[in-house]
Amino acid sequence: MHFLYRGLAFFIFALFCSSVIAGTVEVRAEFRPDPANPQVNRFKNTTPSSGYCEHFVGYCTPRGLFSLNLPLGSFPQTTGGPVAAHHADPRQGAYLKVPSEWRRVTVTNEQGNSAELEIRISGIGGRADHYGDVQVITGGGNYWNLWSAGRWSSAPAPCVASGGLNGNSYYVIWFWLVPENAGACATQALFDLPRFEYRYVHFGYELRTPNPLAMSAGIYRGSQTYTVGPGMDFDLGDNVLPHDNIATLNFILDVDHVLKVEVPPGGNHIRLEPQGGWQAWLQNGRKPSRLFRDQTVNLWASSQFKMNLECGEPMGNTCSLRNASGHQVPLDVAVTLPAGLSDAAGRPVNRLPLTLDGSGTELFQPARYVDRKPSTLHFEVKADGVAQMLEHPGSTYHGTVTVVWDSEV
Repeated sequence: MHFLYRGLAFFIFALFCSSVIAGTVEVRAEFRPDPANPQVNRFKNTTPSSGYCEHFVGYCTPRGLFSLNLPLGSFPQTTGGPVAAHHADPRQGAYLKVPSEWRRVTVTNEQGNSAELEIRISGIGGRADHYGDVQVITGGGNYWNLWSAGRWSSAPAPCVASGGLNGNSYYVIWFWLVPENAGACATQALFDLPRFEYRYVHFGYELRTPNPLAMSAGIYRGSQTYTVGPGMDFDLGDNVLPHDNIATLNFILDVDHVLKVEVPPGGNHIRLEPQGGWQAWLQNGRKPSRLFRDQTVNLWASSQFKMNLECGEPMGNTCSLRNASGHQVPLDVAVTLPAGLSDAAGRPVNRLPLTLDGSGTELFQPARYVDRKPSTLHFEVKADGVAQMLEHPGSTYHGTVTVVWDSEV
């Protein structure tokens, strides 16, 4: 008996250009099965933080926060004008509205397989420049006396304070959390400002990634484009204008699966015997009703796969055994898979017949990473075949069976 498994381990490498293209930023995530945590079947965000969380690592990491620079061109990324004290229109001051609702993005690999992820913008921050010494503007106050929201660490509703803040008399570095489907967050200047703009803008994001166990291995790519400007996806108010009004997020999802079969030493040589061995026949003359052997193999699987047979001596839709005179009998082969793997209908796999055309075994799917769990192959010559074999006493029947685990579903 031979075992053939195709595409069992996939090692995917992505080369990324080191140059930065204006208006685009990459969001990367990967899935690699973890034997220490087989129940964890989700992507890991591998995008290096830039902006706020790049510098406030001690604050962001424990909270699972990520931030990226919004790609709006060279610094300063925006151009602003003067701001009048107590402006009635909130769009004339510090006004920020982001696409905090979930949006779907289709990602596709080179083979044309697609999946969907979801993204929402969950935070906004950066550096706000006042172009004047706050102590002079306010007559001796600090930067939190400049705005109606007070300290920028105390975010105006519906935004939520992140807790991290930095700055001096001329600018403030801040980051606000944005709830799902939130509106604009705005704060009013309490003093006249000679000029107000954002030197750079950061954003935070949340991802809902697809189930990697339902995806083929490979590099999946997709993109989401946002508009930036008054009344657009990223709305900075009417007083502050971005240098670029298009920002594209390029998603790169790396799926690295495992499908591996381990046959114990000597396990590829199968000797069929009756129940209880041959002694019952030899000693009592009781003819065997079937010949069989159950062979255990170890299985690693994190992806969908299918199974079928290849035979040295086909007979119908299965394999056969043949003696020296050319007499053939059918050999049935079935499979039992470990817990965590199911068929296309979601049922456990127990003694499911394997065939040459693969009918009925076109799809097996994992609910979790199966890490070196025992699977059983069942080989059997049934009663009719055994009766025929007994008509050829002294014969030895041989056959070759190849069991195929195929990841190309």
